[in-house]
Amino acid sequence: MKTYYFLFICLFLYALPVQAQKVFSVAYANQADVKVFVTDYENQADLKVFKVAYANQAGKNDGKWFFTDYANQADKTIFFVQYANQADLKIYFVKYANQAGWNNKGKQQVMY
Repeated sequence: MKTYYFLFICLFLYALPVQAQKVFSVAYANQADVKVFVTDYENQADLKVFKVAYANQAGKNDGKWFFTDYANQADKTIFFVQYANQADLKIYFVKYANQAGWNNKGKQQVMY
């Protein structure tokens, strides 16, 4: 009987959706879910982003992004724009994972 409970719990936990920040960079703005501008300074950004090496290291919505090889693997598709006024979200790439996070929490819903 304990085995059945264990199996049920394992299957339930496996079925829970994971909201990792896996992104794919598209070639055209009309293909993107979010248009992104990369700022020169971190205080200008809405989100400080750290690029992780593996998909399982990606955060939920905390600025740790994993760039996928294919669009169908990503949670969000992004397009990098040339000007800040064209962007839905302004980001700054940081060197360390503990620096990643939101400067402007009002823009957080953009990445859900």
